[in-house]
Amino acid sequence: MPDRGGGPTGPRIRVGRPSRRARTLLLTLGVLAVLGMAFVMFAGFWTDWLWYRSVRYSSVFTTTLWTKIGLFFVFGLLMAVAVGVNVWLAHRLRPPLSAMSMEQQSLDRYRMGIAPFKKWLLIGITALVGLIAGASAASQWRTWLMYVNGVPFHQKDPQFHMDVAFYAFDLPWYRFLLGFGFAATVLGLVAAALTHYLYGGLRITSPGARATAAATGHLSVLLGVFVALKAVAYWLDRYGLAVKSSDFKATDNWTGLRYVDANAYLPAKTILFCIAVICAILFFATLWRRTWQLPVIGFGLMVLSAILIGGLYPAIVQKFQVQPNEQAKEAPYIQKNIDATRKAYEIDNTPIEDYSGKGSTDTKKQRTDADSAASYRLNDPNVVSPTFQQLEQQRKYYQFPTTLDVDRYDGQDTVVGLRELNLGKLDKRNWINDHFVYTHGYGAVTAKGTSTSQGAPQFTESGLPTDGNLGTYDQRIYYGEKTTQYSIVGGPQKELDYEQEDGTQQTTSYKEKSGVNLDNPVNRAAYAVAFSEPQILYSGAIGEGSRILYNRTPKERVEAVAPWLTIDGDPYPTVVGGKIKWVVDAYTTSNGYPYASRTTLGDSTADSLNEGDSQRAVVAQQNQVNYIRNSVKATVDANTGEVKLYTWDSADPVLKTWKKAFPGTVEPKSAIPADLMEHLRYPQDMFKVQRELLSLYHVTKPTQFYNASDAWQVPNDPTKRDNSAVPPYYLSMKLPGQDAQQFSLTTTFTPSGRPNLRAFMAVDADATSKDYGTIRLLRVTEESAQGPEQVQNKLNSWDPVANWVRDMKGADSTVLYGNLLTVPLGKGFLYVEPMYAQGRSSEYPLMRKVAVSYGDRRGFADSLSEALNQAFDVDGTTPAEPEKPGGDKTNPPENSTVKEALADAEKAFEDGQKAMKEGDWSAYGEAQGKLQDALERAEKAQDAADKAAGTEKGGGKNADKASAKDTAKDTAKDGGQTAG
Repeated sequence: MPDRGGGPTGPRIRVGRPSRRARTLLLTLGVLAVLGMAFVMFAGFWTDWLWYRSVRYSSVFTTTLWTKIGLFFVFGLLMAVAVGVNVWLAHRLRPPLSAMSMEQQSLDRYRMGIAPFKKWLLIGITALVGLIAGASAASQWRTWLMYVNGVPFHQKDPQFHMDVAFYAFDLPWYRFLLGFGFAATVLGLVAAALTHYLYGGLRITSPGARATAAATGHLSVLLGVFVALKAVAYWLDRYGLAVKSSDFKATDNWTGLRYVDANAYLPAKTILFCIAVICAILFFATLWRRTWQLPVIGFGLMVLSAILIGGLYPAIVQKFQVQPNEQAKEAPYIQKNIDATRKAYEIDNTPIEDYSGKGSTDTKKQRTDADSAASYRLNDPNVVSPTFQQLEQQRKYYQFPTTLDVDRYDGQDTVVGLRELNLGKLDKRNWINDHFVYTHGYGAVTAKGTSTSQGAPQFTESGLPTDGNLGTYDQRIYYGEKTTQYSIVGGPQKELDYEQEDGTQQTTSYKEKSGVNLDNPVNRAAYAVAFSEPQILYSGAIGEGSRILYNRTPKERVEAVAPWLTIDGDPYPTVVGGKIKWVVDAYTTSNGYPYASRTTLGDSTADSLNEGDSQRAVVAQQNQVNYIRNSVKATVDANTGEVKLYTWDSADPVLKTWKKAFPGTVEPKSAIPADLMEHLRYPQDMFKVQRELLSLYHVTKPTQFYNASDAWQVPNDPTKRDNSAVPPYYLSMKLPGQDAQQFSLTTTFTPSGRPNLRAFMAVDADATSKDYGTIRLLRVTEESAQGPEQVQNKLNSWDPVANWVRDMKGADSTVLYGNLLTVPLGKGFLYVEPMYAQGRSSEYPLMRKVAVSYGDRRGFADSLSEALNQAFDVDGTTPAEPEKPGGDKTNPPENSTVKEALADAEKAFEDGQKAMKEGDWSAYGEAQGKLQDALERAEKAQDAADKAAGTEKGGGKNADKASAKDTAKDTAKDGGQTAG
């Protein structure tokens, strides 16, 4: 019986070795390759360190780096030890002799082959698994920092009464540890089993016992550890139910326990935990019993229990207890979900106010009130960018963003755009021009939001250099939304500052301390490698004082210095303190708030202005979160690139946690300059997430929530054709009960599946207001109130608008629809929409008309004032035709029979609507029959009245007859749309 533990005993066979010169060459090439790879890695590390030091956030770099290094080595070493010790132990426990069999003879060749390399093979395997595990652990640096720095929420979940911090900060780390433990155990088990098999401890076809006692004990302990970890997993799964997502009738993003979870899964997890503990003990007991009989039986019992108790039993409970009376069973859990979701998204203090939506009939008062109800923005920032580009571009290598921003200057809404570089328009592209000469944009251009000049924006700051209401400020824009390339400034090569009207070029040399100094040859070499640009290493355009600027968009800079924040999709520029500063809203988020339903940021914040536009996209598009706070306001200086982070929500526990992890990086709220505070506003993405949740979670009663009887939706943008959501609009407006206009962010809701207006939502967006962040929700009680799409459709089909659009198209002009603004006015809603025309030979649109709608009144004129006069019949202007039964209010039908029939028609229509809402389709059909009968009676009565009136009143006769017919058509059409 040969010894199976040693190496080969036969004569050694010498293999030819390469020549000394070849070995030297190979060694040299290998060393150079290693050095090259090392320098590439060093270049990435060194340039990152230099950049963080240049922006004075080196502590973020070092904290993140040391955390990653620590996790890499600790968990890499643990994994290497777990695998290495088990391989070593299995080798040490190998049998000295093994039975002679075909299986063992085949394995002899492998044993003999690896015998000389056993030590190196063991080191290589353990190093490989250690590197993989360490790299995986290093990616969990956020989870670790949140765990060790977590602060309490002082809010407990309703099921287990644990602080929310346990779910947000602790549970993710415990799950990582558990996953790591499973991985280490499984890898150790596989490595040990292979080693035992290779050296005869495990046998598959050999005669005798299938495993030695030593192998049995070793593998049993590892299986016991695995089952013990499974017991821990069952215990943590109990808490995981509070943050588990599932599909539910009430919502597709349900989070938290339901009836079956609390009454079936929860006790099942507890029972399985106990079974797994017993099973693990049985596996450990094999160290003494030397048999797998009991642990195998126990393991089979655990698997069977997992199927029956963890799978079949909950299914039975769901089928026979929940489904027959699901609404009542789920009601307590729905209430918990509603309460948690509203609190997690900060919409719990949003009361709903009933608002008629029908509108007042006092036209004179409404016309007077309309002037002060809002500062109607006639310059749509999504439409007038080409006009800015054409009138204020000045040079073709400048550009404005596709969507301009809205800010406030001198107390009025202002459209703002920065003149940034567009290198793609340069006549001559080369490395020097791209990175040394054309380095920055120049100037902020602003226009009044509420007025135009001959159809074009009325600029309040314009020219190159700009001049106007903003006063004196540093106009150079080295950091902007469109500035994505690197620039090298401050050295021997002069930069183009701007070009004067006579063609004279003003040059400059960067004097600020932004960027990284390239005086050092090591820095130049590192950046040459990092940017794959060898000219950085030897170019004569780089010399004393040269600095390299990169990471130049505001979002990139804020995300880099605060990688734990989620960035709003719309940074906006302000001119404060003699400087241009970008304001960037940033959020702290979590997906571990118990019972709060999750939302995907990218989906919730998509609308007609940012779909397909990366400029306005949220950084973390696919991040699923169920807790969000606008906890930080950040600024980026457009000239120096300086980044400032200011605390905004000091009560946010997630922000407190990150401030503990990165002390000194976020300044207190009191440090925000007063002039900057005037330009801070409520962020759009936060508002869009909240409106998405409020479309369902405005309901606070479980029964109503379950039935989704009052579910809302954000309407499609009526000015677009892609069925994308209408964006929220910044607008200074006066809400019901307010004495003065407030800078607000507004949106509308329609009932799910219907176009009528159901609610209006506004938030006080002025950071200087005591009511900042207060959300007001007006629920429209008038069932027939028109929504944005209905208003747009009826405006488009109205003869004055339709004729104008047709005339414009006939003149080969393109018609563009501006933002359809919705403003509460006198218990109703006033819609205002600027309309633009752009001729084929013109490069930019001009505002030509303003359309307004208020209930059944419409106006369409060259100016807002004229359109309002027309809609409210001021100064003798004829108002728009009404759309309800009753004919034209300026020429109402006088026949009493007609009036009676039309009244019956309106009553039948209302009865039908009520029956449809209650689901009584029999009553609905009966009401539709009465409606048709009443309309036919009205038309017959009108015909009889017309004949009796004689031919001298033919005009009025025809108008009245048309009115009755139109009433029939409109009423039937509205009823069909509603039924659909």
